[in-house]
Amino acid sequence: MLFNSIHFILFLPVVVIIYFSLPYRYRWVLLLIASYYFYMAWRPEYVFLIVFSTLVDYFVAIKMSKVDDKQKRKKYLIMSLVINLGLLFLFKYFNFFSDSTRLLLNNFNIFYNLPSFKLLLPVGISFYTFQTLSYTIDVCKGKRKPEKHLGIFALYVSFFPQLVAGPIERSTSLLPQFYKKYDFDYDRVASGLCQMLWGFFKKIVIADNIANLVNLVFSSPENFQGIHFIIATILFAFQIYCDFSGYSDIAIGTARIMGFELMRNFNRPYFAKSISDFWNRWHISLSTWFRDYLYIPLGGNRVNKFRMYLNLMITFVISGLWHGANWTFVVWGFLHGLYLIFEKLIKNVADSIELKFGRGKFLRIYSLFQTFYIFVLVCFAWIFFRADFLSDALYIVSHLFDGVLHFIVNFWNINEIKLILSKFNITPLLFVEIWISILFLLIIQALRGEKDLFIFLRDKKMLFRWSFYYLLIFWILFFGYFGEQPFIYFQF
Repeated sequence: MLFNSIHFILFLPVVVIIYFSLPYRYRWVLLLIASYYFYMAWRPEYVFLIVFSTLVDYFVAIKMSKVDDKQKRKKYLIMSLVINLGLLFLFKYFNFFSDSTRLLLNNFNIFYNLPSFKLLLPVGISFYTFQTLSYTIDVCKGKRKPEKHLGIFALYVSFFPQLVAGPIERSTSLLPQFYKKYDFDYDRVASGLCQMLWGFFKKIVIADNIANLVNLVFSSPENFQGIHFIIATILFAFQIYCDFSGYSDIAIGTARIMGFELMRNFNRPYFAKSISDFWNRWHISLSTWFRDYLYIPLGGNRVNKFRMYLNLMITFVISGLWHGANWTFVVWGFLHGLYLIFEKLIKNVADSIELKFGRGKFLRIYSLFQTFYIFVLVCFAWIFFRADFLSDALYIVSHLFDGVLHFIVNFWNINEIKLILSKFNITPLLFVEIWISILFLLIIQALRGEKDLFIFLRDKKMLFRWSFYYLLIFWILFFGYFGEQPFIYFQF
């Protein structure tokens, strides 16, 4: 079930009304049924994977709690890791590694003919697998006690607002909330609806309108040249941000209506002034998951510099692979690993520049340069993330500046602009509307800073607040794309 569908628009009010009508002790039952129904709206049979994973980790955690010996506890943890990651590998990575191995061995004239599995990737398997694994790891380390209520634990694994694309919640945060009693609260519901409205704006108005243009360029790069690649790459940066953060906003808003608080998953990532700052702002639930459950166990920054850089690279390459079974994602993760290593190598130089400029206008100029520079680096890496094949990405990179000088010289030539837009198969009005929407998004983010959008608006006059709400509604209705574009991260 897509958030941007009539199905969900009808589903959510029914669930919320019944939820607040039920006695507290029965609400978890409703939410569990609603969550399984929400997931089964895609492919009913794959709900058995969630049920199986839930049962495995529930009983593994119970068993670990009864064992004092750390080595025996680790055996149960390994069982959970093997089963959960084994399912993830089978459905998501087996064909990728099998095909890569076949290609490698063929170069050495070694016969390899292991058959491929024609399995449809279960929606959200990477998200709920990581969520339940964090629970078993925390129980093994003694950070939390095992959840004894099977139904509540099943709800933690399958909670419908964040089931298929996060945020990836920690058991220490989400599980206790299922035991709290939430009454209907107007301000909380209004805050949730505001968050959802902002998410729908980002998804339907910005991301979905951009999608067709980006898909056209990246599906057949040989038909385009440099300026098209640059525009499509910049637009993809906003498409993937608005698509994924839009999902997170709708998920957070949906949960908040019923009283639950999910973690913030995005924090104005394109305002970042360094790559490390970018990863503190982008897909926060995943980046902190890899930090806590992979980077730190590998040694983190408590080891020598070479080992620290190696830990960073391992973490980001695996993070890239988490996103998809394709070498393009591996290269994307590798690039971000390189960015971070380079950033750490020149940290002393960057610090000295800031110290030299002080806090005057030169520092503000330098700060703007940092933001622009990081955005360029992130956009370059997005080329590999978005490309269907590594060969396509390399073609785009090698032709990235073809014809750009000609475009700059003829920028004010209206016929030149029309020619470029004709290649995009997009009307000038829609093209302008997309950029106005992006500009509006950035202005609002700059104005509200770190504040939650509802809190930011609540501090304004009523006329401004309601004008903003109606502006978003009309913008969605008149300029939104209603073709039910799937969310990008559903494929991960």
